[in-house]
Amino acid sequence: MQTLLLNADDVDENARMDRVIDAVRGAFTAYERGNAKMPAKSYIDLPEYNGDFRSMPAYLDVRTEDTAEDAGWDAAGIKWVNVHTDNPADHDLPTVMGTMIYSDPETAFPLAVLDGTTLTMKRTGAAAAVATDELAVPDATSLGIVGAGVQSYTQLEAIAEVRDIEEVVVSDLDEERVADFVAAFEDRFDVRAGSISEAGHCDVLSTVTPVEEPIVGLDDVGDHTHINAMGADAEGKHELADDLLLDATIVIDDREQCTHSGEINVPYAAGTLTDEDIYGEIGEIVVGNRPGRTGAGFGSGAGGADDAGVDGVTVFDSTGLAIQDVATARVVYEQADDNDNGYPFDLLGLGE
Repeated sequence: MQTLLLNADDVDENARMDRVIDAVRGAFTAYERGNAKMPAKSYIDLPEYNGDFRSMPAYLDVRTEDTAEDAGWDAAGIKWVNVHTDNPADHDLPTVMGTMIYSDPETAFPLAVLDGTTLTMKRTGAAAAVATDELAVPDATSLGIVGAGVQSYTQLEAIAEVRDIEEVVVSDLDEERVADFVAAFEDRFDVRAGSISEAGHCDVLSTVTPVEEPIVGLDDVGDHTHINAMGADAEGKHELADDLLLDATIVIDDREQCTHSGEINVPYAAGTLTDEDIYGEIGEIVVGNRPGRTGAGFGSGAGGADDAGVDGVTVFDSTGLAIQDVATARVVYEQADDNDNGYPFDLLGLGE
């Protein structure tokens, strides 16, 4: 047996977004049903290098009834990722780099070693798509994006899989990044630059910035806007104003991670926002234990009866879970293996 090495281009080519969205939905389902094992993300802080390492292991067992595939599946793996702020200026390296090891749960054989950075972008977009499918108005056609960095591209790519997006408004202080984003999508969408308020008054808004002072206020969004708050992934990060969060229906991906390092971490630590202000976890909505948006949801209104759904502004606080990485790695590996992509090598020296 050989291990498949998949670089960034291989991951991008083989991460079919429709399959990744289904896999991430399955991961949320397995986690909610108790069919996943995901130890808490662990950190190694390296202040001497102005950086840190994070390890994210998981195993999940997705049942046949919880996937669009012909049969259920299970998968295991671990992502090793860093955040080294000085890398671009001092070493000409990215701030964030990730490596994913995808393993056979039965034998522990390392089936693939993948670029974890591109993988993260794909699964982050897919998580927003799952939440959008459950929480955005069913007839949503406009998407606003605050932050035109690398994550913005997969936000649009994924959300367009679950809603018929026609108009896209992107807001960023960096005009060059906005121009690059517009150029990348202008042949597919009516895409333009705009203010934060213009982006926020779209049917769906994704925020993908690393700010620590909120930049989106209550007046910056529409009456029924669904917001994917994707930028906060560490203590102190905070994109949405407290009055906006308190006015909205808040859905989280994982209580421990979100209260520690998600969009809600700052007001939660301050006591401004409490457990009573959190509607529930996305897995609860995906499996139908708690209703999502009225008339929305995977399939025919999954997530609750039409007369029991939530309304008004909704917020999905996404910190990113290891189960999403493993689910996405499985999609990439199987697609690449089927199409002879990547670079097979004898990692364990088991060949003759």
